[in-house]
Amino acid sequence: MIRLRQKARWWVLVAVAAFALTGLFACNSSRKQGSGSRQYPLKGKVVSIDKPRLSLVVDGEAIPGLMDAMVMPYKVKSAGELNTVAAGDVITATVVMIGDDYVVEGIKVAEHGVSPAGSPAATTPHVPEVGEAVPNFQLVNQSGRRISLEQYRGKTLLVTFIYTRCPFADFCPRVSGEFAEINRQLKKDPSLYGKTHLLSISFDPKHDTPKVLRSYGAGYLEKQAPSFVHWEFAAAPETDLPEIARYFGLTYKDDSGLITHTLSTAVIAPDGRIYKWYHGSQWKAADLLKDVTDAAHAASEGF
Repeated sequence: MIRLRQKARWWVLVAVAAFALTGLFACNSSRKQGSGSRQYPLKGKVVSIDKPRLSLVVDGEAIPGLMDAMVMPYKVKSAGELNTVAAGDVITATVVMIGDDYVVEGIKVAEHGVSPAGSPAATTPHVPEVGEAVPNFQLVNQSGRRISLEQYRGKTLLVTFIYTRCPFADFCPRVSGEFAEINRQLKKDPSLYGKTHLLSISFDPKHDTPKVLRSYGAGYLEKQAPSFVHWEFAAAPETDLPEIARYFGLTYKDDSGLITHTLSTAVIAPDGRIYKWYHGSQWKAADLLKDVTDAAHAASEGF
């Protein structure tokens, strides 16, 4: 999630950039003459590095004329660009846009450093791998009841992360809207509906109490007597949140009351292992519905 503090017209530019980045958010400011490309200066502190996906998250300074300071992920062309960079380093680089593709290049370390101990960004986020067993994380749902991921064994579990105050339609509200569509489509197929469960996890436990989560969830469920039997909304206990976020590759940072964050959505197979993981918002309801069907078929075949 990117927190923008500019005028509304810039929100549109950032949203377009986000979809062009294959699950990563990026931004731009000026056009390179005669080349058909755009180049923008970037300076900021590295929050985390994801070599397998050729990306890094940067707490960047403002780009004059385009956006205020923000935390966001960027692509790089090769893993070599990341070999001399570590979380906590202050870097300078160039964000290049060619057509609809955004890439960070020319990364230089301006100052070596270490992220503050104990902060959510202090450790490079874990990348959930296909087939990896998911820990039995404990949560509190919209009814104030303690739940755990292990209790959904035997079903395909779809997990995504949100916070209810998220103000940007293309981020948390979009993810919740796609989950609502998945929930509607699964209801049309009783054979799959009974074999699946949806779970939206808030990383804002101080604000997102069970009462708040229940009200938020009701807005995405049927207006008449909303049921949380198939789709639950839960919050991670504050003490457990850093580890849960790290495991699911989620980074977040409180910024004057709002939370800047990345997006993470996982498909967990009936055996409690990662079946698919999506970083960012480059997925639609149809993608996860296909995953659900494939995971159910794989489970029935004994894979």
